[in-house]
Amino acid sequence: MRKFLMVLPLLAMAAPLQAKDAKDVFMPEDAENLAFQTAVGYADAVIAGDKVYLSGVIVTPKPGESDLKPAFTRAFDRIGRTLERAGVSWDDVVDLTSYHTDLQSSINEMVEVKNLYVKAPFPTWTAIGISALYEADGVVEIKIVAQRGE
Repeated sequence: MRKFLMVLPLLAMAAPLQAKDAKDVFMPEDAENLAFQTAVGYADAVIAGDKVYLSGVIVTPKPGESDLKPAFTRAFDRIGRTLERAGVSWDDVVDLTSYHTDLQSSINEMVEVKNLYVKAPFPTWTAIGISALYEADGVVEIKIVAQRGE
């Protein structure tokens, strides 16, 4: 009991350090996405300590696109802009997770586009096959974690 009472004040002092500061929360810059994400309740990115956590970006082909490369390029460009707004770059990415509605049919095109943005030394990457994404016409969702200045 005595150890608990000694630790309790330390926990109380640490709590404000973990609270999100509005300047460390990055919302979309365009009105349509801002309205949607505000209604649903999520940010493009949040800085927490020395990490930058990006929400997933969904890869959605436009009508008439015969391959996924343009959709992947749009998604990776959007991720790059969010990384930049948060003060980091592709070089700072330490973890990439991708969720694929059809892993086998999308992985090669993802690798091809990803390798234009992500260079050695490489981050970790986990590719996961799933049954559906939030956006019905989405085929892949990409989630990123970056490390701020060392």
